[in-house]
Amino acid sequence: MKNFHLVQEDGVYKLKKENAQRASKVIDANKTEAIKEARDFITEQGGGSLKIHKNKGGFQEERTYPRSKDPKKSKG
Repeated sequence: MKNFHLVQEDGVYKLKKENAQRASKVIDANKTEAIKEARDFITEQGGGSLKIHKNKGGFQEERTYPRSKDPKKSKG
C-alpha cells in the first residue's frame, strides 16, 4: 500500500509520498480542503494510506482511501 503524509510547511499543505523528498502535490487551502484534495489524489493513484499531521507538528490521524483498501477490520 502506498503511504502518503499531509504536512503543513511554509503556509501550504504538502502531500508527500513516504520517504520522498519532494511533494507529490502542493495544496494552498485550509486543512479541510487539503484533506479532500489529498483524498482525491490518493484515490486517483489507486488508493493508499494518508497520515495527517498536526499543524504544530506531531501525528493527528491515519485514513485509508478507498475504505475498501483498509487492511484492518476495526471500527473507525
